[in-house]
Amino acid sequence: MFEGRAMCGGKALFEDPDFPSDHTSLLSDGCTPIARLQGDITWRRPQEICQSPELFPDNINLAHAKQGLLGDCWFLCASNFLLTNRHLLNKVLPSDQPQWGDSRYRGSFQFRFWQLGHFTEVIIDDRLPCINSNLCFSRCQSPTAFWVALLEKAYAKLHGSYEQLWAGQVSEALVDLTGGLAEHWSLGDFGSDGEQKPEQASDQVSRRRLDLKFLYPVKDECALSCSTHSSPAGTNETGQYHALTVMEWLDVRIVSGGVVRLLRIRNPWGRCCWGGTWIGSGAGWSSVDPIIALDLQARVAEGEFWLDEAEFMSQFDDVTVGYPVSKEGHLKSIYTGNLLTHSHQLAGRWIKGYSAGGNRNSSSYGTNPKFWLKVCERGEVLVSLLQHRKLRNRENCAQTQLDDSKNTKHQHYQAIALHMWKVEKKRFNLGRMLNKPPCASTHCHTYEREVVLHRQLEPGYYLLIPSTYKPGTEARFLIRVFSFFSTSLSVLKSPAPSLPLTDGEWETSYFRGSWVEGTSAGGSRNFLSHWKNPCFPFTVGGDDPAVMSGLNVRITLQQSRPDTDLYPIGFHIYKVLEGVSVQTLLSNEDPVASCVPHCYTQDVSLACCLPPGAYTIVPSTYQPDCSANFTLSMSRRIQRLKVVKSQERLGTAIQEVCML
Repeated sequence: MFEGRAMCGGKALFEDPDFPSDHTSLLSDGCTPIARLQGDITWRRPQEICQSPELFPDNINLAHAKQGLLGDCWFLCASNFLLTNRHLLNKVLPSDQPQWGDSRYRGSFQFRFWQLGHFTEVIIDDRLPCINSNLCFSRCQSPTAFWVALLEKAYAKLHGSYEQLWAGQVSEALVDLTGGLAEHWSLGDFGSDGEQKPEQASDQVSRRRLDLKFLYPVKDECALSCSTHSSPAGTNETGQYHALTVMEWLDVRIVSGGVVRLLRIRNPWGRCCWGGTWIGSGAGWSSVDPIIALDLQARVAEGEFWLDEAEFMSQFDDVTVGYPVSKEGHLKSIYTGNLLTHSHQLAGRWIKGYSAGGNRNSSSYGTNPKFWLKVCERGEVLVSLLQHRKLRNRENCAQTQLDDSKNTKHQHYQAIALHMWKVEKKRFNLGRMLNKPPCASTHCHTYEREVVLHRQLEPGYYLLIPSTYKPGTEARFLIRVFSFFSTSLSVLKSPAPSLPLTDGEWETSYFRGSWVEGTSAGGSRNFLSHWKNPCFPFTVGGDDPAVMSGLNVRITLQQSRPDTDLYPIGFHIYKVLEGVSVQTLLSNEDPVASCVPHCYTQDVSLACCLPPGAYTIVPSTYQPDCSANFTLSMSRRIQRLKVVKSQERLGTAIQEVCML
């Protein structure tokens, strides 16, 4: 079976049948500039490129990645992080693999990448794409070191082709290489981000601007990269989108007595493209002690340059921060420096017509997958929502500007968000809960592979709901939780019913009604036709003063429509005034109690305390002329429970059911 293949020591070298050395491994849809290269590319093993190939050079500075003709600067920036974290590098590229010149060498290498919850093994042969016997894609600064080129090939195989690596996000590569987390910070104006779509006010959580002081506790451990979406004033060739690595940053005392913060940046192109005040013998160095200046300038390797914090913050568009990962595999928080020793993960899926409910403004939001998070003590919790990547759409390829990272995100991902509610008990009314603002959420739905929510949480139960922006959008996802203390994560399979009323004897009445277009579908109080809605009178008696000391009325409105086609519903309670018509009452008087805002749920409920008197309930949809049937239930407390021990036993039984 090895006839015609290259030989080593009389044995055939491995040739990967799943990622062959031809155009199928180079291209997916041919819509990137490398499509023009396929006729010029040949595939060669390292020993055919140089005399003494090695994985890593002795000089660590020569091991850094240098970008070739493939637009994968984002991946190379993340790869640099492995060089300063040997335990992570050994996880991705297991040590003691036979290399060139070793009798065990068979032309293959093994890599591991984190994918959706676990590390996946990828085996490749070492045939690499070349033009004129030179590597045409990424390589090390040293011409005899090949770990970068082999890592890039393994990552390309994982994605299906080299072309699939064209344009991406540093955060994605960092997660794939470490199994950890990475977050974005914008250095520009958040309000101009056209991809973020407005939702309810409670969802509009602004992303913070980066303050480097915030990262100081982990500055020597975290991965840090910066990127530009257009050519900054200080650069002369970075192009429309380019990612660079922050190698280090430090505070340097200047001769005037102050302090300047300097950052050493590496360009994966392997050449300096910056014209700031700290390049070469720029004017900035005159403000620093000459000995310190010489030391810092000596640290600059090929493709590196210094700039100060003001230049950094003004000339780059965003920053990606990768969480440190300990040798034991635990994340270290970039917010507190705490080691997050507890973690959980669960997979889920949005399915059209079943669990793809869309955003909070959608009537089907409550059908989205739901998860329980149990927090055992107060402290720091990180929750992430990570969606599966879609392959690039071949039909839309011609319309794509491949150097635009936002377009790339739109191709591969849905707009996603994560919301969290604190729940007093595990048995609750879902509709009423979702009508309340969440206690925490990610910023508005965004086209990212992963969004991260960081909070200090009190002990208790929390409801997590991941969602896409558009209802009916299908995708698979992973929920991950990291914490300093013990937590638990589980799936909520179905909404739990409301707790029964147990604080006395209640009398419940049921009414059926209809909103009919043109006659009795008057809409909310925002419309003049509100008075046309059906009215349901009732009275509250005053015979038992004890009944008046707490909640004495509970009303539930339930619409008779499928979950996929709900109306926003609510109701108001008005005090009836003698001699005043319904139209005048509803037009001129304010309600004494309301269940609003109108909510896209099957039912809404309100419990309140009303003084003795005559009242009327006015249920409505938000918009007029929305025809539907509904049921209204009204419970009035008529007597307090007098057998306290029985009540306590009942309450205990309910508690046991709720917390299972």
